[in-house]
Amino acid sequence: MPSWNSRGLRGSTLEDMINITNEKYAQKNLALIQKIPTPIKPIHIDPAKRHITLAYFEKKSTVDYIGVVQGIPVCFDAKECASDTFSLNNVHEHQFAFMKQFVKQQGIAFLLIYFEKQDVYYYLPFEVLEMYYERAQNGGRKSFRFEDLDPHYQIPTHNGVLVHYLEILDYDLQNKS
Repeated sequence: MPSWNSRGLRGSTLEDMINITNEKYAQKNLALIQKIPTPIKPIHIDPAKRHITLAYFEKKSTVDYIGVVQGIPVCFDAKECASDTFSLNNVHEHQFAFMKQFVKQQGIAFLLIYFEKQDVYYYLPFEVLEMYYERAQNGGRKSFRFEDLDPHYQIPTHNGVLVHYLEILDYDLQNKS
């Protein structure tokens, strides 16, 4: 079982930026999005400092964020990619299954990916993720390249909002109609 401090802080800068963005959205009454904490089981607590020094993931989590945007239920996971190629191994089976069920319940699911090399935030609709995921399950490529993605889903940074994904969510909803 992996300990919480072995890989748990990867993506924390991205998540910090998303958390700040979500606070701005809530202040402006645009959306109410909550970070879903990963359940951990403390193994060792330093009594002098009163903090956890060793813990294990208690159970599999679902996605990083769940909430509502103007009456529309949304869920998404935040991922970082250091290269031109995003490995589908970064999306765990239980996350994919949760997102699929969420969409079946008329919610909107997506990945929010930061491509470090390009310095680009990207909104990947669940339907596109599902296409890549099923291709991998059927023996095809187990990744996708940045260059293969639709540039209309790149997320702008402006108006004091760090990762302004609501504009792209709106674009996604208009293209689903």
